[in-house]
Amino acid sequence: MARQPSARNSMTVHGLVPERRPLAHRLRRLLAAMGPGLVVMMADTEAGSVITAAQSGAQWGYRLLLLQLVLVPLMFMAQELTVRLGLCTGKGYIELVRQRWGRGLAMASALVLLLSCLGALLTQISGLVGAGSLFAIAPWPILVTLVLFILTMVLTGSYRSVERITLVLGLFGLAFLVMAYNAHPDPQQMLHEILQIPLKEPDYLYLAAANLGTSVMPWTLFYQQSALVDKGLGPAHLRLARLDTLVGAVFCQVLTAAIVIAAAATLGGHGAGLDSIAQIGEAFGALIGPTWGQAVFVVGLAGGALVATIVVCLSAVWAMGEALGMRHSLEQHPLDAPWFYGAFAVLLIAGALLVGSGINLIRLSLAVGVLNALLIPMMLLLLLLLARNVLPANLRLRGPYGVLVLVTFLLMGGLGVYCALSGVLG
Repeated sequence: MARQPSARNSMTVHGLVPERRPLAHRLRRLLAAMGPGLVVMMADTEAGSVITAAQSGAQWGYRLLLLQLVLVPLMFMAQELTVRLGLCTGKGYIELVRQRWGRGLAMASALVLLLSCLGALLTQISGLVGAGSLFAIAPWPILVTLVLFILTMVLTGSYRSVERITLVLGLFGLAFLVMAYNAHPDPQQMLHEILQIPLKEPDYLYLAAANLGTSVMPWTLFYQQSALVDKGLGPAHLRLARLDTLVGAVFCQVLTAAIVIAAAATLGGHGAGLDSIAQIGEAFGALIGPTWGQAVFVVGLAGGALVATIVVCLSAVWAMGEALGMRHSLEQHPLDAPWFYGAFAVLLIAGALLVGSGINLIRLSLAVGVLNALLIPMMLLLLLLLARNVLPANLRLRGPYGVLVLVTFLLMGGLGVYCALSGVLG
């Protein structure tokens, strides 16, 4: 005999109970869907992005500020496609590439992603070491603490717990808004310089390519799709996941623009000689306030670098697992997925050891950004092909929006390659 609904449930069904329960249900769905987009965009405000933005403002004033705002729709369009693919197929980026075009292309894509992740990882860890040097903290205590903190968090938590911690760390980036405000930018100078685009200057084009490559990165595209799968979300969360992505893209670029503004206001035209995180922090400190400027800069940098360190390690391990057909999840116990957690630990420790050997962070960060700019066309092409072929018919990329995405990808991909080659060869 079928169970009869209770009076309370009957009233709910017929709409006689106030909308408290539906509202609570919507909030739970919102909180469940929000996270991966914000995390990956907070990770996008990583050490390399901070350094590139600071160099942009220091060397070219406000002339690269407009680019930060133009990048918002590109970032959203690219990440939104990963949202569709992740939620509607339940598979990661490399996994879909392997199933559609074979293991060879999947391994090639995974190796490209691994290269990008390794460069980004070295940048993050070097950034944290450089930030510590502002307060006379030796590198090795920072490296050991970083490795122990991240390994403890990953080995003892689920995806959701890791996500919550990274979201809190990412909020440290709000310090850059405070820094920009206290730099007292000149609105007239900003308006005068923002539309000045010296397209014939190789140094400008090199920095433009670095900005592109530190905004749309292979590992950001990969991470969000795999994180949505790892979190167990599905097509019902598509609308909220898109909102999550849009909020994250705007948040990321507002913070990046704040760094450009702070650097332009304080160092504009005088920053060509900045060769380290310590020098950037000291420059902000000297012009904003010796303690205030350095402290705010370090807080903002550390938040993004910590989030990115976690994200790039997860991206690299997920990618190799998908390419080999051995996908594992943070929801699994370390004893049930030893290679997954072992590879994560090896990558993190190797990055710390390499940084401990000494690396020029400024050159590394810009070079990684330019490398990413060269990789953008390939990553976006595969993303477009997947979105047009593996999604359900009603969610495939087509119509006016499909044309807009295609044109945007072609323009930005071409611009990235042009700026990178012109900057390197010019």
